[in-house]
This record gives sequence, C-alpha cells and structure tokens, in this order.
Amino acid sequence: MNLNGLYEFGQLSDDGWIIGIALMSLSFWSSPGISTKEIAIHPAFIAVSVFMSPTLLAVIALRPGYFPTFIIFPTIATLFLAFIRMAVVLRHSRNLGEERVLARTDELTGLPNRRRLIAELNTFGETEGALLLLDLNGFKPINDQYGHLAGDKVLRQVATRFSRSLPTGAVLARLGGDEFGVLINGSYESTMEIAHALNATLSYPITIDGLSLNLSVAIGHVQNDGKGDLLHRADEAMYIAKRQGEAIFQSL
Repeated sequence: MNLNGLYEFGQLSDDGWIIGIALMSLSFWSSPGISTKEIAIHPAFIAVSVFMSPTLLAVIALRPGYFPTFIIFPTIATLFLAFIRMAVVLRHSRNLGEERVLARTDELTGLPNRRRLIAELNTFGETEGALLLLDLNGFKPINDQYGHLAGDKVLRQVATRFSRSLPTGAVLARLGGDEFGVLINGSYESTMEIAHALNATLSYPITIDGLSLNLSVAIGHVQNDGKGDLLHRADEAMYIAKRQGEAIFQSL
C-alpha cells in the first residue's frame, strides 16, 4: 500500500498490530494454567469470523488491488473450511437423530419398543384413553417346533395385523418376545371396541411358508382413570385374562 501511495499512518490496521502485540505479551507474562475443562467458543465469535470472510471477498471484488494477494487465500480457505464444518455438523445431527429413532424402535417388527411406550406413558397425563397389553397364546409351541425364523415371521405378520386395526394416533409397541402394548386415546367404549378388533385380527390362521398356524391373544385393558401405574395394572389384567382363558380383561 505504501508503494501504491495508499498507506496512511495511524489507520485501524496499525491499532490492530499494537493490540495484537500487547495481547501476545500478556499471554507470555501470565503463567500457563492446566485445565481439563473443555472451553466452548461462543457462537457470536464464530459468526463474526465467518462473516468477515465474505465481507473481505466483497471488498476485494469491489476494489481490486486494495488488499494484497496473501489475504485472499486465507479468506477463501476460511469460507471453505466453514462449509466443510457445516456439512460435518449436519451429518452428525442426522446420525444422532437416526440413532435416537433406532434406540426406540424394535429391530424385528419396526414398531416402537418398550422404551418408546414408557416415554409415551409419561406424557399421557390426564388424557382420556387406555393402555392395552397383549400376549400371544400358542406362540411358544410354534417357535419351539418350527424354529425362531418362523417365529419371527409370525411376529411380523401379527404386528402388521395389529397395526391395520388401530386408528391414527395410536401407539403400537412390541415390548419383547410375543408381548405387545397399545396406547390409545378415546372413551372406555371406543378403546374396548379397539381391544375387540385386535382380538378379531387373530380369528383366522396365519400362513407361514405354507403352514397354517392358529394363534389367539390375551388382552389386558386399563383405562386412564387417574389412578396411575397403568403399565403394572395392564400387565396384571393381561395375566388374569391369560389364566382365565378370556380374550380381554378390564382392570379395576
């Protein structure tokens, strides 16, 4: 700038050099501290540093030759690295979202798992609705006789039948083994109708690899009456239905 007659003593850049040298001197003067605590950079400083790069590029485009060439390359490199960092963060966020979904999804059927159902129960509050727990009758002999592969196919078909019988908004989860749970909104009459509809889905055989297999289901029904402990009460109702040979048992 001096050779081109553009430099004037006392510009802002001169003050920047003085401030920079003073800060470096202070850093050498102070004793180094050893800390394992991670220091986060405030987003405002990151925004300013990224904003300066396109600003410099705009000035360079409007006034060619105003800045020396060695400033242009770091400016472009800063923008390039910022875009790379942005892509990495977006990919990381997407992976975290996928991991969160997988952590609450049953691998075999693709339904929500027990963790997801419990999370939904915690937000159920005073909503009018019911929790249904379903346990398959006759699944264990099929699993023992025809193997786990056939048993997995049966569970997938059962999950499909249950899903088709539920209205929009209901949560169907596989809790483990041959046990399923349904969280549904609605009055006592409507939730009992859905329980009967779920029972009816297994009124005809399931066909697996040419085999015709018969199953039934025991359903524990508990209305969200404000007494709490829905999961435990529905579990007890389900086992009462199983012991008594009933299709549906309503918890008191």
